[in-house]
Amino acid sequence: MTERIQKIISGRGVASRRAAEEMIKAGRITCNGQVCTLGQTADVDIDEILVDGKPLPSAGEKVYIMLHKPRGYVTTLSDEKGRPDAASLVSCGQRVYPVGRLDMDSEGLLLFTNDGEFANRLMHPSHEVKKTYAVWVTGFTRDGLRVLQEPMELDGYRIRRPDVRIVKEQDSKAILEITIHEGRNRQVRRMCDHAGMQVNRLKRISEGAVKLGKLPLGQWRYLTEEEIQSL
Repeated sequence: MTERIQKIISGRGVASRRAAEEMIKAGRITCNGQVCTLGQTADVDIDEILVDGKPLPSAGEKVYIMLHKPRGYVTTLSDEKGRPDAASLVSCGQRVYPVGRLDMDSEGLLLFTNDGEFANRLMHPSHEVKKTYAVWVTGFTRDGLRVLQEPMELDGYRIRRPDVRIVKEQDSKAILEITIHEGRNRQVRRMCDHAGMQVNRLKRISEGAVKLGKLPLGQWRYLTEEEIQSL
């Protein structure tokens, strides 16, 4: 059966479909000795597909993992500055990659998988998986809270109205629980900045129906079948 090559690559857990497209554009993928082009199709059972000159990994068991990411770890699988990556904390015996992003200064729930189609569905804007964060801020005001609770524009994109709840408030400091419907780059930090608040700590505590719970910092576990189905 022929499929788009980026779909084949993501299905084998090499990279997400979006990342696979970038690899194709960079000329890193060949099919039967010829450099692939974006949109090209192939039959993985017949054609020889190589990534950087190496064959694709065999189709193995799909795994779905939750990591409690500490601060100081990047979510890219290779970092030009040599900073530690979150994937190094997940030793499950299979090559997995993060679903979406959680910036280096943030902590909390980060999903990993080797199922490219699953990752692509979760990251696609149309899927709109809700993400909830605990956010420690300074510069908190009621006027700022009202700004934060309204839709706003980031990079020419109008985000949906977030759900914002005050967990604790003391003078100009507060702990907020913010639920967003998109996954724009550093979205929560930029929302708070727009509302005149400085984020001191940011922790993702849930994604969809999947909750971080009491998973210790730096530890990981497999998702339950129920959690997988909920996503």
